[in-house]
Amino acid sequence: MTKKRAYNGYTAYQYLEEGVDYRAFDLCDGDHVFPESLIPLTADQEARADRLAQDLICISLHEHPVLFPKNIARDVFEYNREGRQATAYAALARSNWDCVFDNMMDGTCTIHSKGGWKWDSIVHDIGMRLSDIAHQDFIIKAERVADIERAHAEGKLALVLVIEGAAPIENEVDRVDILYGLGVRLMGITYSESNALGSGLKEDRDGGLTAFGRQVVTRMNKIGMAIDCSHVGIQTTLDVIDYSTKPIFMSHVGAKALWDSRRLAPDHVLKACAAKGGVIGIEAAPHTTITERNTEHSIESFMEHFEYVKDLVGIDHVTFGPDTLYGDHVGLHHAFAAHLSTKGTQGVQAFNEVEYVRGIENPTEGSKNILRYLVRAGYSDADIAKVIGQNVMRVLREVW
Repeated sequence: MTKKRAYNGYTAYQYLEEGVDYRAFDLCDGDHVFPESLIPLTADQEARADRLAQDLICISLHEHPVLFPKNIARDVFEYNREGRQATAYAALARSNWDCVFDNMMDGTCTIHSKGGWKWDSIVHDIGMRLSDIAHQDFIIKAERVADIERAHAEGKLALVLVIEGAAPIENEVDRVDILYGLGVRLMGITYSESNALGSGLKEDRDGGLTAFGRQVVTRMNKIGMAIDCSHVGIQTTLDVIDYSTKPIFMSHVGAKALWDSRRLAPDHVLKACAAKGGVIGIEAAPHTTITERNTEHSIESFMEHFEYVKDLVGIDHVTFGPDTLYGDHVGLHHAFAAHLSTKGTQGVQAFNEVEYVRGIENPTEGSKNILRYLVRAGYSDADIAKVIGQNVMRVLREVW
């Protein structure tokens, strides 16, 4: 049985005329850009993996589920400035995910400025994508836990809108309410650079959560918007965990103990997040969750971070936030190195740069291999259910 049985072939912006109503770009072929590399399973394991994919609510806590241009170096800046990214409906329909947290254009949102992160650009990005989503019936804009449950029951996909860093709200706390009204249900406190709320992980000095940051955390708790600290400085993260009345997410990180990078979290921060009921998603964007055992980034190094964090904080507090997309992700990082802080947060150890992250390069492949790994490793159905979706649902029920 096909899990995404409700998909009917819709493609992004098909209600408009390409080249007339909007500028056309030569976009990639979804999850077929690089060779698929599936973890091998026995026949019995294949059957179990298929059953679990059908039965469980599978959630990716952090993705960018859109199609990028085939020629990243030539076209990506103009594509992003056009402000009309294409949701990858067909590729997502081939995935196991029932719910994807969509982090929109994040640091590459350069529609109205070279620096990005401007309020008008963020609102443009949200509105344009939602206009497209409003013209189809496969993706459900998820604003409540019931929306995720309905997507699973109906063979559809729930999409949760996320803003990866709070810089666009500037000093306007009411913009939290506006974003909530537009459908945003998770927001990062900072991206890698500091803002009015606190210090980003790129900074050499971390001043902690500011007075305005405390005001925003309080508003997010009141309104029902979940908090993310994936790109936040250590002290600021600890302050957020302590100050928030609700558990938080670290939606796409890894273990600094396995690879000395600012992009990854030290043990005491991971433990503090879990101690307040929070959940940690494991990251897979190129050249992040590497390890000394696996210096070539792949599904193996990614899952090594999962195993470490699971053993450190317990299986009730870990999930997956792969942070993947459809297209040349390494090429995108090279093009937007300054915006995405890839050069300022990777650490100084030598690693083998890869053309693509084998086994978890895009949301479709990642959804399959995460489940296949857990089945091959002999995890129980109950534990797989927790890490593939239930842990996230528990926090959402408390926060939303």
